[in-house]
Amino acid sequence: MLVESVLGNASDPGWKIRLDAARVDDLLLDQWEAQKNRLRKRTVDGDEVALSLGRGHRLRDGDILRWDETTRTAVVARIQLGEVMVIDLSGLGKEPAELGLRAAIELGHAIGNQHWPAVVKDNRMYVPLTVDRKVMDSVMRTHDLTGVSHDFVPGTEVIAYLAPHESRRLFGGAGSTPHSHAPQPVD
Repeated sequence: MLVESVLGNASDPGWKIRLDAARVDDLLLDQWEAQKNRLRKRTVDGDEVALSLGRGHRLRDGDILRWDETTRTAVVARIQLGEVMVIDLSGLGKEPAELGLRAAIELGHAIGNQHWPAVVKDNRMYVPLTVDRKVMDSVMRTHDLTGVSHDFVPGTEVIAYLAPHESRRLFGGAGSTPHSHAPQPVD
């Protein structure tokens, strides 16, 4: 099945009514796959779907990829977001300026040194899990920054607070490519 455009979204009122009385076959996508406009994957029921969406188009959770009126069957994209480390920065403002500034710079260095994508919004920094949760927790505990705490939450709890460009930064594959500081061979 070739999909070149999205028909609508399951959250749209008109589609909600149709889908209530339909058979829905989900196409499960992780946060990295959902950013691709070209993809080949099987639905939960085993049907092969080939996505060929226009440049710059990104799927949203609930996008309807196929509708068969005769069989009242829909293929719906279901995007599964990973966890996000939420770093609470509000304690930095309670510290003396010198300590708060030092902690902020050290945090930026620690996150940047790991090449983790991040979004700072209000008094929080959001970092998607790009490596094992234990590793990220260990990095944060090792630095033990004054005025900074962290926790891990599902991406679905965070995405509502983000602008589209911030969502792309966190869930758009920025951390899906391994990076290394190891010397590269010269040809």
